[in-house]
Amino acid sequence: MENTENKRARSSVAMDLTEGQPMKLIIRFAVPLLLGILLQQFYSLVDSLIVGRYVGREALAGVGSTGSVNFIVLGLCMGVCNGFSVLIAQRFGARDYSGLRKSIANSIWLCAFIGVTVTVVVVALCKQILIWMNTPDTIFHFAYVYIVIIFSGIPMIILYNFSAGVLRALGDSKSPIIFLAVAAVLNIGLDLILIVYFHMGTEGAAIATVVSQGISGIMCVIYIKKRFPLLAYEPGEKRPDRDLMKLLLGIGLPMGLQYSITGIGSVILQTSVNGLGDSAIAAIAAALKVHILLSCPLDGLGQAMAPFAGQNVGAKKIDRISQGLKSAVICGFCVCAILIVIVFFIGRGAVSLFLDRENLSPEIVTEIIEYGNKYLIITAFFDVLLALVNIVRFTIQGMGFSGFAMFAGLLEMIARILAGVFLVPWLGFTGACLASPLAWIFADAFLVPAFFHCRKKLTKAADGQFNSKCDSSQQTDI
Repeated sequence: MENTENKRARSSVAMDLTEGQPMKLIIRFAVPLLLGILLQQFYSLVDSLIVGRYVGREALAGVGSTGSVNFIVLGLCMGVCNGFSVLIAQRFGARDYSGLRKSIANSIWLCAFIGVTVTVVVVALCKQILIWMNTPDTIFHFAYVYIVIIFSGIPMIILYNFSAGVLRALGDSKSPIIFLAVAAVLNIGLDLILIVYFHMGTEGAAIATVVSQGISGIMCVIYIKKRFPLLAYEPGEKRPDRDLMKLLLGIGLPMGLQYSITGIGSVILQTSVNGLGDSAIAAIAAALKVHILLSCPLDGLGQAMAPFAGQNVGAKKIDRISQGLKSAVICGFCVCAILIVIVFFIGRGAVSLFLDRENLSPEIVTEIIEYGNKYLIITAFFDVLLALVNIVRFTIQGMGFSGFAMFAGLLEMIARILAGVFLVPWLGFTGACLASPLAWIFADAFLVPAFFHCRKKLTKAADGQFNSKCDSSQQTDI
C-alpha cells in the first residue's frame, strides 16, 4: 500500500519545500503567489478605476468605505481557509497521505457550513453595519448595493481560497494563477459591459467580481480532481470526523479571527475618516488600492512561508524554518527599498487614475491627489514593518501556532482604534495615514519574539520525539 501511495504522490504536480536551498525555493514558490495576488488586486483595481471614472466620486468613495468591513468578513473566510491548508501542508510534509485526504474532506464539510452561515448573517446586517460606521448619506446607497452583492458571493470566495490553498499546501503555486488570469479577463469584460454599457454602477462592479471569483474557484476544483491522483479518496476518508474538525477549527478559526479582529480596528478607523469628508475618503480609497498593489510582493513572500513552514514541520525539519524566515526577510527588505523609490515617482499619477476629472473641479482633483500621495509616501517609509508582519505571521501560522497570529491581529486592532480615536481628531488626515504603520509596530513587537518562542517549543518537541532529518549545514540562528 505504501508503494502505491508513493507512486500516486510522485505523479502529483507538487513542490517539495523540505529539500533544497530555502531562499531559492521560497522565491520560486512566491513568484506565482505574487502574480496571483496581483491578479486578485487587479479585480478590485479595475472596479475602482471604472467606478471612479464612469460612475463618479461618490460611488468610488462608497466602494472604498466598505473596505474595512469587507476585510472583517472576507478576511474571516479566507483566514479559515488558509488555516485548513496549514494542516494539509503538514500532513503532506509528513507523507501522511490518508490523513491528508481526510483533512481535505473534513475541511470541505466545514467550508460549506461556514460559507452558508456567514453569508446569511452578514447580508442581513449590511445596512445596520453601514449605519454604525457613520457612512455619509451621499455615498450610502453606493456602499450598500456593493457590499450586499459582495457578501452574497461569499461561497464563491471560499471556494476559490480553499481550493487554491490546497494547491499551495501541496507545493503548487502556479496553477491557480492560470485560473485567476482567465477570471481577471472576464472581470474586466463584465465591468465594461455592466457599468459602461448597462449603467449598473457599483452593482455591476460587485457582480463582476463575484462571478469572476466563482469561475476561478470552479476551475481550481476541476484541475485538482484531474491532476492530483494523490487526492483520490479511499473508502471512509470522506466521512466527517469530529476530532479532526476540532483540530482544523483550532488552526483555522484563530487565523480567520485574526483578520476579523484587525478589521474591527479598521472599521472604527474608517468611521473617523468618514468625518473628514468625501475627498479624504476618496483619496484613501484610491491610495490604498495603489499601496496594496505595490506591496503585493510582501504578501507573496508572506504567503509562501505558510506552506514552507507547514511542510517542514511535518517533515520534522524545525531548524530549516529559521533559515527560510531569514531568507524571506532579506528579500522583503530589498523590496521595500524599491517601493519607496517607486512611490516618489508615480504616487500622484497613480492616484489621479481613479478620478473623473471632467466632473470634478480642479480644486477637488488637486486635493484628492495631494491627500492620496501623502498617504502613499508615509506608508512606503514604514513598509519594512509590514514586511515583517507578513513574513513572521505566516511562518508562525504554518508552524501551527495560529493563536499567536490572532493575538497579533488583536494588537493591530487596538492600534487602529487608538489612531481613530486620538490621531485622526488630533492630526486629521495625517493621523489616518499613520494608522497602519502604528498597527504594524504593535504587531511586530509581539510577532518577532513569538516566533522564537514557537521555534523553541517545536525544537523541544523534536528533541523528545524524533531525530531531526535536517542536515547540519541547514541549521542556522536568526
